Amino acid sequence: MKNNYPAKIPVILDTDIGEDIDDTWALCQLLKSPELSPLLITTATEDTTYRAKIACKFLEIAGRLDVPVGIGEPTPGDRRNKTQAAWVEDYDLGRYPGRLRRDGIAALIDTVRSAPEPVTLVCIGPLTNIRLALEHAPEIAGRCHFVGMHGSIATGLDGQPGRIPENNVIRDLRASRAVFAADWLSVTITPLDSCGVVVLAGERYRALRQSADPAMAAVIENYRLWRHVGDRFEICSSVLYDTVAIHLAHSEAFLRMEEMRILVADDGCTVPEPHGRPMRVATGWLDLEGYLDALTTRLTSPTLPAPEQGK
Repeated sequence: MKNNYPAKIPVILDTDIGEDIDDTWALCQLLKSPELSPLLITTATEDTTYRAKIACKFLEIAGRLDVPVGIGEPTPGDRRNKTQAAWVEDYDLGRYPGRLRRDGIAALIDTVRSAPEPVTLVCIGPLTNIRLALEHAPEIAGRCHFVGMHGSIATGLDGQPGRIPENNVIRDLRASRAVFAADWLSVTITPLDSCGVVVLAGERYRALRQSADPAMAAVIENYRLWRHVGDRFEICSSVLYDTVAIHLAHSEAFLRMEEMRILVADDGCTVPEPHGRPMRVATGWLDLEGYLDALTTRLTSPTLPAPEQGK
């Protein structure tokens, strides 16, 4: 049966999954988005093999072994950032039945080069992998739309007023500057101003906890094991920053979008400046409740099957 959606948008997801739990929610959302066709998932920053274990186990549970996983560039890190380690402590990547690329940078470049149409590159972590890919193959920027969960324009954490250096930018400032300066087909970001208020609670959260879908059940299991969950597990999600980037890969509905020129300053802040990079910025919400309803509906829907071979 054919659906009513237009041709799917090819997507590469670059993620630091396994640290803040929102990446796991975002991966689930991606696999349930009929508008998007995931071509590759690359793992970013610190212990990228650990992060690949989470991505691979999740894809296996979701029945999406068709989506390749590329292990990104490891960087020095902190063991305390392995907040979902309990979920993959016995998981053997060597036995993973899907497609695993040990060189995630090469996998990203190959995927962009071989795609018959422009790719949407969705980045929800520090941008080390993307900087390295651009250094090896700068021409890939001209074949990609960039969508990122990056920055803080006028709002910091927990909706507090005031710009702050946002984690995904400041963790690799050199990479952030290089990536923002690249010649992408387009650039769209969701800074803390918009994504920092996305929390599912009440009936929405109860529907997700009760879902029988294997992928959604895996999200809830990870959330329960997440080191920072505390008492929230019983009442609401954590802040689901990265889900907004997945949404922006195919739609700007619900959001207030502004054309801005953004400069990455020496302190890691993303500052509107006349000489900054022009981009579309989600500076707030036109209908946050509508987005939360739509996100809940999407996450409780069945995981999309792998496409038929040759389709």
